[in-house]
Amino acid sequence: MLAAVDHVQLAAPPGSEDLLRVYYVEVLGMTEIPKPPVLAARGGCWFRAGAVQLHLGIEKDFRPAKKAHPGLRVTGIEAFAARLRALRAEVTWDDNLPGHRRFYSADPVGNRLEFLEPGGS
Repeated sequence: MLAAVDHVQLAAPPGSEDLLRVYYVEVLGMTEIPKPPVLAARGGCWFRAGAVQLHLGIEKDFRPAKKAHPGLRVTGIEAFAARLRALRAEVTWDDNLPGHRRFYSADPVGNRLEFLEPGGS
């Protein structure tokens, strides 16, 4: 029986780890967590914020996820969006999900991320 989502993995191009660290740590406020040595040899990086884990794995023939995306629940969505904009990350609001405030952003390699908070119309 399924109990929870352990992590979400997104792909990234070779050599993009430093760009990813800036975005996921400095912009989103996540913490980088160490990969097991056997997996670290493959490149990429892992991040955590509370119970949320995002793993970025290196893919030689990388294409960013433009439709598929993790939906990340946030608190204080207006302030979170302002933080992203202040750090030059895109913020695209979408009011098509009843009962939620949400916006989309993209990481520096083009992967789509959804940020949402219950409430609103």
